[in-house]
Amino acid sequence: METKVLVAGAGPTGLTLGIELARRGVGVRVLEKAEQYFAGSRGDGLQPRTLEVFEDLGVLDAVLAAGAPAYPMRVYLDGEFVTVRRMAEPVEPTPAVPYPGAWFLGQSQTEAILRDRLAELGVAVELGTALTGFTQDADGVTAELSTGETVRTAYLVGADGGKSLVRKTLGIPFEGTTDESIRLLLGDVAADGLDHDTAYWFAKAAEPMSGVAFTPLAGTAYFQFSSPLGETGGEASLPALQAHLDQVSGGGVRLLDLAWSTVWRPNIRLAAAFRQGRVFLAGDAAHVHPPTGGQGLNTGVQDAYNLGWKLADGAPELLDSYEPERRAVAARVLGVSSALLEKYKDGADDAHERGPETQQLDLTYRGGPLSPEGTGALRPGDRAPDAPLLDGNGKTVRLFELFHGPHATELVFGDGELGAGQPSYRILPAGAEGEGLVDEGGHAYAAYEGVPGKRVLVRPDGYVWSVS
Repeated sequence: METKVLVAGAGPTGLTLGIELARRGVGVRVLEKAEQYFAGSRGDGLQPRTLEVFEDLGVLDAVLAAGAPAYPMRVYLDGEFVTVRRMAEPVEPTPAVPYPGAWFLGQSQTEAILRDRLAELGVAVELGTALTGFTQDADGVTAELSTGETVRTAYLVGADGGKSLVRKTLGIPFEGTTDESIRLLLGDVAADGLDHDTAYWFAKAAEPMSGVAFTPLAGTAYFQFSSPLGETGGEASLPALQAHLDQVSGGGVRLLDLAWSTVWRPNIRLAAAFRQGRVFLAGDAAHVHPPTGGQGLNTGVQDAYNLGWKLADGAPELLDSYEPERRAVAARVLGVSSALLEKYKDGADDAHERGPETQQLDLTYRGGPLSPEGTGALRPGDRAPDAPLLDGNGKTVRLFELFHGPHATELVFGDGELGAGQPSYRILPAGAEGEGLVDEGGHAYAAYEGVPGKRVLVRPDGYVWSVS
């Protein structure tokens, strides 16, 4: 198949984009310059909106089976148990929000699941293949690869991380700051003396925010840890980590294997543009976040989810909408992450807690190029809620099931005529006679403010396109 889109980078963003394009029959290649797949936990928190995206992509069952909900955290000060804290209180699912809480899975495990799904669609990640340069013209992009191959493609997407070659080649500024006053050693370690069904925080009572955190990595024998290094350096080694842990915990925990580690600094940046001609930026190539709030991976996945259907269609107005829609979202999400980082720096007790603003369920494209202003609670650009319905056989059907796939979906509430050009479903109120899906519990009519004659067109990425 002819390559229409070349994706540089096979992290969660690049893999999601590959799946989005491959399931639409678009010729796509996904390059990864590394010789081996990444093997650490890194971004381990999957937000509710990302879980909805993963359901549509066909990977949610595997993600839920491999991961776990947020663990309670046992806090120890000067070696003494003090309290149990939760990142967020458990929330029950609702008809509109089927996945109300974050789910935790190491990034390498998430990537493996996405790679398997991409392979099911006939596309293999090209390991050890780097993009080394490119030029573009009015008709396409000519890309040079480290293998010596020259590729001609209609579009190029840089999902190649914070040090993006694609962004640098385009000369797009990466605006923001790097805070050298905070340095953390992050990584994955096995430990003897810690239970694997809870997280831990060990610190000195005089410096409660300068402790070591351990969070179990579901499906593995490891914990993800974070340990402050301060401004004077620090060693990324098992003995150094053990020594620091002994200082703040009073002993009793033996670290066994440092499987992966990195030194992290708060790097908060946003690309001045997400597109130049036929070349696009997504994920960390376009925005980098502090880990507070768990927003980085999730924002990148949703960049790809937004961009995939637009590249597959190729309509200029759709391609033009990517930057204004996603850059505005990235700026808002960076604000959330930065505010939580400031709480952490100030030693706030709730610095590790996550509220509704981190779930990405309330992010909208209202007022964007594809979403003219509207009125009412549900407007163009809003996330389209889920709701249960009954089909003619009395079987429960969810709206999300209707939305799944590479198509737009029309919902017709009441007696209006069904549309053409995309799947169209009539939604009938409880007790109504006629052909259609029955809203027996009233949840769909409540979520969509449905009245007879109202039509809601839902975009392929699950956001409302129009209400009429």
